[in-house]
Amino acid sequence: MKDLTRREFIIVSSLAAGFALAVRPISAQVINTDSKGLIAGEVKIPVADGEIPAYRAMPATGENFPTVLVIQEIFGVHEHIQDICRRLAKLGYLAIAPEMFARQGDVSQMSDIQEIISKVVSKVPDSQVMSDLDATVKWAAKSSKGNTKELGITGFCWGGRITWLYAAHNPNVKAGIAWYGRLVGESTALTPKYPIDIAANLKVPVLGLYAGKDDYIPNDTVEQMRKALKAGNSGSEIILYPDTPHGFLADYRPTYRKEQAEDAWNKMLAWFQKYGVA
Repeated sequence: MKDLTRREFIIVSSLAAGFALAVRPISAQVINTDSKGLIAGEVKIPVADGEIPAYRAMPATGENFPTVLVIQEIFGVHEHIQDICRRLAKLGYLAIAPEMFARQGDVSQMSDIQEIISKVVSKVPDSQVMSDLDATVKWAAKSSKGNTKELGITGFCWGGRITWLYAAHNPNVKAGIAWYGRLVGESTALTPKYPIDIAANLKVPVLGLYAGKDDYIPNDTVEQMRKALKAGNSGSEIILYPDTPHGFLADYRPTYRKEQAEDAWNKMLAWFQKYGVA
């Protein structure tokens, strides 16, 4: 078999501009955070088999910034995730969002959610994601100005599940915040474990921010996770917002709920502060 070069192996060599096709049209209330006072833009993360693109934002002056990994939804590192990074950077963080689907395909140009799931998301191994996040942490310490002794992680939907799993994978994470990530699922070769499976042995404190009227994550699975967490000693908690839909932080979508989003954002920052990611 022909040896693949790095560029041939990595399908997605750069980040998409703007919002993914599948989430358009964009809602009028979308939040736009400027990059004034920041260093913000695309970087390349060396990984085991090449490199993947990532979005990095941090203050333009200073160094030794507390580091937050920002994990995408199924729509990739599109404008919303990039804006989240800039919001965190405005608060003094180095925020970095690696493109987790780089090898499997460019979801930004797919207009159908089921196509995104079947052609790309379902083919992404958890082991690959964990390895890429390890590489991102290493890059932040070596090639940026990140203090990875103050390491946090936050993720949304697909990235919410990954937040739980990476907190179990990397004991150096100080705190995690999982936004409406799936908690229970069927074990497969690519996705052998779900948050419910690691809850009792979790050491890192994770705050789960979940929606009471989530069409994708039943409330009973949230209660199962709460029970499993109580069997451990990580100090993790789950907040369930009543009468709130999935994706309530996603200000570019109709599911956005301003009051709950602002409350949850402040709880995330307080959680980071409490556990030394500040």
